[in-house]
Amino acid sequence: MKQIDKGNTERVAEFIQKAVGGDLFEVDTVKPYSESYMACIEEAKAELRAKARPELKTYPDDFDSYDTIFIGYPNWWGTMPMCMFTLLEHYDLTGKTIIPFCTNEGSGMGGSERDLKSLCKGATLKAGLSVHGAESAQSESKVAIWAKNSIQ
Repeated sequence: MKQIDKGNTERVAEFIQKAVGGDLFEVDTVKPYSESYMACIEEAKAELRAKARPELKTYPDDFDSYDTIFIGYPNWWGTMPMCMFTLLEHYDLTGKTIIPFCTNEGSGMGGSERDLKSLCKGATLKAGLSVHGAESAQSESKVAIWAKNSIQ
């Protein structure tokens, strides 16, 4: 099993913060996902099939005060992890600008932008950025350009 110090999505989020500023918030579930990749993706598949809403340890402070929100996630089984549904359903996102990005190993944004449209009613959804996970460490300039263009 390969242990990593920093996940691909976290790395991309940090590149965005460095390029345009803002606060970071890591979505963390009460029941942790397995550290084994194969077990983790099986857990994710089961949650997706069950349309689960995993309980979160905490929610961002003052989420309502943000006008523009970058939402990042790994693409698991063609969309966001179900914990992201838990997070987004917790808030009224009317009037907010949502800018999605995901890391993946070849499936791009999948159906996540469609899911975001249904979850973020009343929000403006900007075009997302797909970052190949294996290339995330080398993606800083691409991510920075996209992030800066997304907030204009």
